[in-house]
Amino acid sequence: MMSQSFLESIKKRRSIYGISKEPVRSNDELEKLVEEAVMHTPSAFNSQSARVVLLLGEKHNKLWDITEETLKAIVKEDSFASTAEKMASFRSGYGTVLFFEDENVIEGLQKQFESYKDKFPQWSQHSSGMLQFVIWTALELEGYGASLQHYNPLIDEKVGREWGIPASWTLIAQMPFGKPTAGPNDKSFEPLEKRVQVFK
Repeated sequence: MMSQSFLESIKKRRSIYGISKEPVRSNDELEKLVEEAVMHTPSAFNSQSARVVLLLGEKHNKLWDITEETLKAIVKEDSFASTAEKMASFRSGYGTVLFFEDENVIEGLQKQFESYKDKFPQWSQHSSGMLQFVIWTALELEGYGASLQHYNPLIDEKVGREWGIPASWTLIAQMPFGKPTAGPNDKSFEPLEKRVQVFK
């Protein structure tokens, strides 16, 4: 049977929006966690196209300042209060993980394996999704709460300039995390009979 501890860690990984800046692990431990996840998460053809930026401290705050500033220019003023509140909730966390995919790697594989050319961008997204799940679950196991956000491509250009991100890196998702101050929201589940088929 599959390890129960592994299944339990999957069950515990939830979207947590109430987070704080209180330290849970050292910055060095967080860096090691991210490095191990990037190293060992699988990718099609072992492409290793995933790229990650870990933002801590004021760098983390800056990301959500950039995002709020960007959204303020496009969200109607009379409905911006809820957006600002959401940005403040992300900013109140300890750090943010930025997930990217390197288009140069993907394009190289497309040239090398012509018959799979149309599939490599899709497989790249699969690998990124696995990496997001791995880091999210690992953070939960270390005592953090996290959620997955998608403010790309609105913030891509400013993020790229701020941290000198290579032009070939495409931003996929943002994961703010911190010590939980609230539990997850209720979650409903579709009947497994509709989602899983078994033939014996």
